[in-house]
Amino acid sequence: MTSTAATDRRSETLPVTEIFFSIQGESSYSGQPCAFVRLTGCNLRCSYCDTEYAFEGGAAMSLPEITAQLEQYPTDLVEITGGEPLLHSLAYTLVRRLLDAGKRVLIETGGSLDIRPVDPRAVLIYDIKCPDSLMEGRNRWENLDHLRPHDEIKFVISSRNDYEWARRKTLDLELTRRHLVLFSPEWNRMDAARLAGWILEDGLPVRIQVQLHKIIWGAEARGV
Repeated sequence: MTSTAATDRRSETLPVTEIFFSIQGESSYSGQPCAFVRLTGCNLRCSYCDTEYAFEGGAAMSLPEITAQLEQYPTDLVEITGGEPLLHSLAYTLVRRLLDAGKRVLIETGGSLDIRPVDPRAVLIYDIKCPDSLMEGRNRWENLDHLRPHDEIKFVISSRNDYEWARRKTLDLELTRRHLVLFSPEWNRMDAARLAGWILEDGLPVRIQVQLHKIIWGAEARGV
């Protein structure tokens, strides 16, 4: 194979860390059976990242290979995640093909990349980075103008400082007027009961979410 042919072949594949069938652990779809495609690579390094194994490596898979594996699972709900799935231009094509096939597609993105190329039928779980993530400066605020009403916004809360910051952003930007806003306590650092208490004290119209998959299978489990 020539080097040009090898390059063309790579351009037709996505780096896949894992594909698996599990219970959706986050977002408004929490608790539902869901097929996951975890793509490899991330442009951020959040302090609390729980998927560092997806930073590098992965198997090169074509779109037909990915969709064929997804068809083995008895669900029409699919999440494309990472890493950061929007790093890969071919991911947009994968999303479109899944939607055309009748799938309900969720995309979890870290909020640092342009979301305009995403098929508007997909549901973005859009993560706004709080200060304790150490990635606050990578937030692409102009993306908020391009979110659709069915997209969801998530803040991972690691401390009282994060909570106050997220509360101000939620109110100042009037995020809950158009979107479901999720406050997620950082696993093993932010006590969920304490976070719930702050939300109740302030009467903040957001949804607290816990990582259900970690409660069921533990924080170290992969492929669940």
